[in-house]
Amino acid sequence: MSNSSCVVVCAGGNARLFTLEPAELPELESGPNLVACGEVTSEEVGVHGAALWSDLKTGRNRSPGGSAHGYDDHRDRHAEEYDRRFAQEVAEQTRRLVDSRQLGRVVLVAHGHCLAHLRQAFHGRFRNGTSVAELSKDLGKLKPLEIHAHLARERLLPERSGPRRLAS
Repeated sequence: MSNSSCVVVCAGGNARLFTLEPAELPELESGPNLVACGEVTSEEVGVHGAALWSDLKTGRNRSPGGSAHGYDDHRDRHAEEYDRRFAQEVAEQTRRLVDSRQLGRVVLVAHGHCLAHLRQAFHGRFRNGTSVAELSKDLGKLKPLEIHAHLARERLLPERSGPRRLAS
């Protein structure tokens, strides 16, 4: 498996970008290692209710005559648009990283709804030969070593190995 990989971990309006790098001194260090190379955040994504909308309106409104009127303030559509724009920004940042480092593989990690938006944003974005693998899981709160261990168990990244001893 090639070490020329980019890993994107998205959760709750935050995306962390990593590259998989060999150990600098393989005789002394374990590797390969996930190295953080960027982050995309959105204050709009994942913020719902009072934090995003200052005037919460739910249910029905009453007219002065007492009759009920339903209304739709399009909040779901706004939230979907925020999610879509966030996914587009993550895909563009990932494309720039992949192109600048000539990486051959992207591993995309997100859960459910977020993964669906990212899949659509990533479609057709990379040059020929760049593969995209997906994992539907929320690993957003994990440290790079924990993320690497999860992805290695899923066979999406090579396992880390200990330092290589020099032959005597």
